[in-house]
Amino acid sequence: MRRLHLLLLSLLVVLAGCGTGIDVGSEPADVEEAAAGSLEIHHIDVGQGDSTLVVTPGDETILIDTGDWRDDGAAVIDYLETHDIDRIDHLIATHAHADHIGGHAAVVEYLEEHGEGVGAAYDSGVPHTSATYENYLDAIEANDVQLFEVAAGDTLPLEDESVEATVLNPPEGDSGVGLDANSVTLAVDFGSFSYLTTGDAERTAEQRLVEEYGDALAADAYQAGHHGSSTSSTAPFLGTVAPDIAVVSSARESQYGHPHDEVLEAFAERDIETYWTGVHGDVVVSTDGETVSVSTERDGPTDPTTLLERKHEARETNPQSALEGPPDRPPIDGAAVPTGP
Repeated sequence: MRRLHLLLLSLLVVLAGCGTGIDVGSEPADVEEAAAGSLEIHHIDVGQGDSTLVVTPGDETILIDTGDWRDDGAAVIDYLETHDIDRIDHLIATHAHADHIGGHAAVVEYLEEHGEGVGAAYDSGVPHTSATYENYLDAIEANDVQLFEVAAGDTLPLEDESVEATVLNPPEGDSGVGLDANSVTLAVDFGSFSYLTTGDAERTAEQRLVEEYGDALAADAYQAGHHGSSTSSTAPFLGTVAPDIAVVSSARESQYGHPHDEVLEAFAERDIETYWTGVHGDVVVSTDGETVSVSTERDGPTDPTTLLERKHEARETNPQSALEGPPDRPPIDGAAVPTGP
């Protein structure tokens, strides 16, 4: 039954037309009023995971990922409550790994029960075998949230016409191999400001993006791919995106060594102002479309060389910490415990 449900949703996207947006209505969220005419991008500190909240000048909300399954959306829900957000207009799963959709089910259920719900959900359409992914689909179906498969060229149907959110990955028709390669990459434009987030897209996907979009990839602010892993933020990609600001979403003592030394060194070579949720906590990028400011939950250095030193200090202080762990995918992705997350 679920396979048929997803197929029908995919057909809806095809009918919507590449690059024309997805034909689904949404009501602006009831949120704490942002500064007049400002776009806010909240990188929520969810430890070793990703969750980013975009609030448009018209108070429309886009939530991209919801952290790790072990947290079950608690940090994201707390953040939404703190900021008086009771509706998510657009809920995006960059891909189905449990450190990105771990709180999707809980967030949907919380907003449907205690708030104004979720307008629509979007993902790459590439399934996973984990219980986390099943729970996400169950919550979407149980609460009658429309789910759309997106591909390069689609735009989110924002009612706030001052902002454009364009999907750049996965490619339409041939999405490549693996969940990471199919990560939903989103470019957000407001005035002369641009923001790019790539989920866990790695080298091959980054190469395609450079070849496909070239200088159009340029962004003022960039969320480091794959939590700052060296599998992403490759030299050709960074050279094309050329961000002034980078935000890394990973734990202070990441068991995968995120952000990797090579990435921080690459940021340093390019004089990129760098924020790391493991050090700075929640990181909010705000812009009026011209000027950009960044506020953080905790004070910390933004020089990537200094952040690299902080990372190694943590390793020396706690040599048995998770920093010693492998640099790649978590060994548990919710799949090893069929009755769990």
